[in-house]
Amino acid sequence: MMFTCGTQACTDPRHGHRSLPELLRGAVKSAGAPRAAARASASAKVVRKREGRSLRIDIHCHYLNPEVQAKLAPLDPGQYDPSRIYSNALSREVNQKQMKDRAPMLSSIEVRLQDMDRMGIDIQAVSPAPNQCAYWAEPDLGLEISRTVNERIAEIVAAWPDRFVGLGTVPLQNADMAVAELERCVKKLGLRGVEINPNVNGLDLTDPKLKLDKFFARVQELGVVIFMHPLGFTQGQRFIDHYFNNVIGNPLETTVAVSHLIFDGVMERYPKLKIVLPHAGGYLAHYWARMDHAHRARPDCHTVIGKAPSSYLKKFYFDTITFDRDMLRNLIDKWGDDHVVMGTDYPYDMGEVDPVGLIESVARLGRAEKERIMGGNAARLLGIKR
Repeated sequence: MMFTCGTQACTDPRHGHRSLPELLRGAVKSAGAPRAAARASASAKVVRKREGRSLRIDIHCHYLNPEVQAKLAPLDPGQYDPSRIYSNALSREVNQKQMKDRAPMLSSIEVRLQDMDRMGIDIQAVSPAPNQCAYWAEPDLGLEISRTVNERIAEIVAAWPDRFVGLGTVPLQNADMAVAELERCVKKLGLRGVEINPNVNGLDLTDPKLKLDKFFARVQELGVVIFMHPLGFTQGQRFIDHYFNNVIGNPLETTVAVSHLIFDGVMERYPKLKIVLPHAGGYLAHYWARMDHAHRARPDCHTVIGKAPSSYLKKFYFDTITFDRDMLRNLIDKWGDDHVVMGTDYPYDMGEVDPVGLIESVARLGRAEKERIMGGNAARLLGIKR
């Protein structure tokens, strides 16, 4: 019998659950033999030969840890996921089929390497599937989940160091634990930064209750990357049909989060933060002038920051997932070719399947600019030697 418990910590003895830390430790141990076999089977054929061209790096791609996913299933983490909460039956059906059809792409490194070669990608900066940033969990459990997810990503990087660098996850529901796991990710596991969601259980990242200034301060001190990826919009009652909570909600969630980081002063207090935004930066990157006008026109729009909001937006980095060469051209014109990085959202259906072709199609873009966008900027951000 399968139980899909709706609580975060089911204690019904009839269900036979072990503790989540025990389950997660078991996931790591049970996966060891298959992973060793996978490493042994990886041949030199999957290593792409660059033949003199510049390095190509995908900074927006995801890995789903299947052992963690299976072990957490009894807790039904999807009940906390806005992308599931605010979706209709058809969208849920399509998403379930996508997860089934794309499971090998999400979790098999051999399949991933073949796809990377087909797309012309040399290195992925692989980050967790966004729903494995488990902010819904109690802090101790959230830390255990983060550690397990991070250790697997570090294993992938160690096994294929010429094809992957890693971005981890931290339990932002507890700032002290988040800082400690950030330190471990960087100093022990060798990861190049962390992926975060744009809110923590509906609280903005700048909410004083979260006390995340210490997290942002330590990220800046370590000089690593934050990749901020949404998981739908948290108030998505009007986005239930047509997959709107992804189509509209994901860019909107990024827009709201970035606006808070700017207007609440995080980017002013920590000017050296390296934050990468997916989906071409959401809507704010393409409609920035309205917030500048508001900052000039209204006293309630400059209670914290002294400069124009767009001057802080210039500090962010934007991926290339625009699906349109003219839109990408405008992004580059406004924020500079040194602040645009190639991304795919691999392996999801809302991703870009020909990232190199999209960049090559952009008008008036020279070879040096293309090379920076395809890999040079990401190499600089992530500390990858070329």
